[in-house]
Amino acid sequence: MTRHAAISRRGFLRRGLALVAAPAVIPASALGRGGATAPSSQITLGVIGYGGRAQDVLGHFLVFPDVRCLALCDVREGVRKVGKARIDGHYHSGDCRTYNDFREMLTRDDLDACFIATGDRWHALASILAARAGKDVYSEKPITLTIAEGRALVETMARLGTVYQAGHQRRSVDSYRFQVEAVRSGLIGKLQTIICQNWAGPVVGPEAARPVPPGFDYEMWLGPTPYHPYTNARVGGWNYFWDTGAGPLIGMGCHYTDIAQWGHDSDGTGPTDYEGEAVFDPNAFSDTPVTAEIRCTYADGVKILLRSSGTFDARYIRFIGTEGWVQVDDGPNRVTAQPASILAARGISNRSWAHAGDHVRNFLDCVKTRQRTTCYPENAHRATTICHAANLCIRLGRRLKWDPQAERFVGDDEANRMVSRAMRAPWRL
Repeated sequence: MTRHAAISRRGFLRRGLALVAAPAVIPASALGRGGATAPSSQITLGVIGYGGRAQDVLGHFLVFPDVRCLALCDVREGVRKVGKARIDGHYHSGDCRTYNDFREMLTRDDLDACFIATGDRWHALASILAARAGKDVYSEKPITLTIAEGRALVETMARLGTVYQAGHQRRSVDSYRFQVEAVRSGLIGKLQTIICQNWAGPVVGPEAARPVPPGFDYEMWLGPTPYHPYTNARVGGWNYFWDTGAGPLIGMGCHYTDIAQWGHDSDGTGPTDYEGEAVFDPNAFSDTPVTAEIRCTYADGVKILLRSSGTFDARYIRFIGTEGWVQVDDGPNRVTAQPASILAARGISNRSWAHAGDHVRNFLDCVKTRQRTTCYPENAHRATTICHAANLCIRLGRRLKWDPQAERFVGDDEANRMVSRAMRAPWRL
């Protein structure tokens, strides 16, 4: 049963009931008049994970009158209460139901879509389980913890006809659109190099194990990842531990590799050669790179320099060609170019990457039309694969050759074993 079929059947039942027992006076809100959205036209939403990113992006869902958020799941009792209060306050009702286990939420047949904003360890598995339950999916990035998860996600969404949007919202932002258009229209000449500058990773210091705080389901938080005794550092800094994340190289890096793929016109493939260096702190509790540079080379010789160094505010992506360059500085959403005449082709917009509304709107429109989203599973997977391969390159400390068609490393059994990871029972793809 497809999502489209389920929505159509609900609409049919609503129309049938209206014919059987139509009231003498139909409220304007029920017809979508007076600025209201008819219930049959609304997209009902469930939220999985209500951390900082979810709190930022959820507002871009709630602002649309054709969205009705009915459910929220988080493994922290206090966070669930905060999320429910926000949603109920927005609708002036008490309708939002909360869950500790998202699988229970997915059994609801009155949800059309899920917004997934957990940590990386859950993105792929929660998306796949949501799709199997007949829900469309908007998932935060990076969309997977491993390369193999990405291929499983792509195949699942295609098989089930799920509308899926990856949270690479820069694809929907004016500055990055202009940058890509400038590159692909030849304004910088023949493309040679793409610099993806991310910030340096932090060093998380050692911390002794402690009891799990009341109201926190730590087992569910860990999910499919290996068990470790509870520490505030591991939970709060999950992005800097290999079992649950991989640092700025993927956390921010996938945004930039997504734009790099778009500018290089390579959404269905990727670089074939990875070589680089990284600095790890041997005394740290965390085990992801502090600084790194990986040179990712496409078959045509174009290189991505994927860097993790410097400060958070110094992040940018620059496309360099034979006749110039064009750069977007992420924080101020500033576009610069050489020659400066390139900028004359740009329209004017104040919106930056922080405004996810256009990206969310694209997802909602596609839920209704069943069309492909701006950042669909295949292109999101390919962009994320670059970051996974780069991380494997520096963890293994050697050059890697990648076959984008087979999605395997060439002649390297150890690297190929790291394309996937075992999941802790009872979890599996």
